[in-house]
Amino acid sequence: MQGARLEVSDAMGRTQVVPIGDDRVTIGRAQSNVVALDGAEISRWHAEIVKEGDRYILRDIGSRGGTFVNDESVVEHTLSHGDQIRVGRYSDLQFLIGDTPDPVTRATTAGVRSLRQAATLLDWLGALGTATVLDQLLAMVIDFAITLSGAERGFIMLANPGRGLEFTLGRGARQVTLSGDAFQTSRKIPEQVFATGDPQFVPDLHDEMIAEEHKRTSRFPIRSVHCVPLMLPRYAERAVEVDDAHPVGVLYLDSPEKGPPSSREIQLGLQTLAAEAAVAIENNRLYSEIQGKERLERDLRKAHEFQQGLLPKAAPTHDYFFAAAAMVPCRSIGGDFFDYLDLAGSFGFAVGDVAGKGAAAALLGARVQEIFSCLAGDDPAVTMAAINAAMVKKALEARFVAMFYGVLSPGGELTYCNAGHNPPLLISKNGVRRLTTGGLIVGPFDEATYEQEVVTLSPGDTVITFSDGVSEASNMQGTAFGIDRIVECVDAVPSDMEPRQLVQEVLAAVRKFTVGVPQNDDITVLIARYRGGTRPNVGGAGG
Repeated sequence: MQGARLEVSDAMGRTQVVPIGDDRVTIGRAQSNVVALDGAEISRWHAEIVKEGDRYILRDIGSRGGTFVNDESVVEHTLSHGDQIRVGRYSDLQFLIGDTPDPVTRATTAGVRSLRQAATLLDWLGALGTATVLDQLLAMVIDFAITLSGAERGFIMLANPGRGLEFTLGRGARQVTLSGDAFQTSRKIPEQVFATGDPQFVPDLHDEMIAEEHKRTSRFPIRSVHCVPLMLPRYAERAVEVDDAHPVGVLYLDSPEKGPPSSREIQLGLQTLAAEAAVAIENNRLYSEIQGKERLERDLRKAHEFQQGLLPKAAPTHDYFFAAAAMVPCRSIGGDFFDYLDLAGSFGFAVGDVAGKGAAAALLGARVQEIFSCLAGDDPAVTMAAINAAMVKKALEARFVAMFYGVLSPGGELTYCNAGHNPPLLISKNGVRRLTTGGLIVGPFDEATYEQEVVTLSPGDTVITFSDGVSEASNMQGTAFGIDRIVECVDAVPSDMEPRQLVQEVLAAVRKFTVGVPQNDDITVLIARYRGGTRPNVGGAGG
């Protein structure tokens, strides 16, 4: 018949049996104890088991971390078969007596302990789902891991594409945040765990069997290391398709003390925590991305509304002309703009196309539109020169604007200057003419000079000004919309169709032509039609 004994489980789940006879059995950190255990929370002389008659008494002998039986704190306790003993944080001690363990008692005791650990872990994992700030989430993970493992400190290192593992956050045993300077250890173990996806537990770096292998790590004031990968399963990924789970980082734990044997429950608990933490970290990243995109979308919507507000709100009308325009940005905001000016006795209109797309182009376009509204006058060439001089002072590298500015008088005289813009089309009974007179694009050349031309319009003559987003729009075969199709749009509609409707016809034709192809440039169309004024009708267009 077997007598009383103490079972001590190690990190691999193996059990060491310590017989308990008439002699006193001491438990503590000092190597002279019958049961010597390492851990900062274990006192040198922590507890003892003594036999008094037929009873076996467990006594706490003034320990710092306390002594527990079946998770109840005790100072003195009569042990029963199957009792689970915990000293400090070390809990893999079980008292047994008799030939064979009572399977019901052992199963019940182990089951209660496992259920408690499982319940605690589930609480932790549930708490992970409430963390929306990455540092808060990582702090939770490390604190949970330290509590579960009994380590002195913990670190999380996350993978940074192109740069490998990077220190992200560290915590101490008392939930103190540690700086990156406190991460004094070799990268060997974290790098191996990240590369292989296999956890590592080294209870004693000074063990002669492994000391040479961990020579660099043992130079630091640490003795035991526990490192598990933060494994992200495939289902949690969004863009990268791989066959197996892969790590997004590692959870690293260490202590200056020799590590106690780690139970199977702790091993599984840390791996489960790490796996859930990886998913929580990824969800946090995705959540942050979504929030960032939503903020960007809100900002772009506001920018779009603001940009549209800078454009003329209504098409101008007068006894001697009709005009209308529309701008469809390639993105939420664009670099095209148009504007109208009510000059003394004349009508001014302009279209600009800033090099590039998106926010930068939109900002420059808004600035040029502001300069135009301040400097524009009856003389288009002088106006272009003034705008160019203002932009040259800004010295905006690789930023320029193509512009067209025309001034239409009641008598039908159109004075215009084309600064590197797509030549507008003057469509009359006599055919189609391209308005090309002007000069260089506005902005990069301080020596640029500009000319202007005067053409005389007859009633019904139409000027179509458009950005290259119209003429260069391509279909699925790579064919450009071109000038001829713009003319066809005009020829296909009644001659008395108002410019507002004609603008929409051109835009609809471009959309139909490019169906299935994403818009890759801003699209702007401005149409002005001369109705006739004080000048006698001489018919046709001239120069």
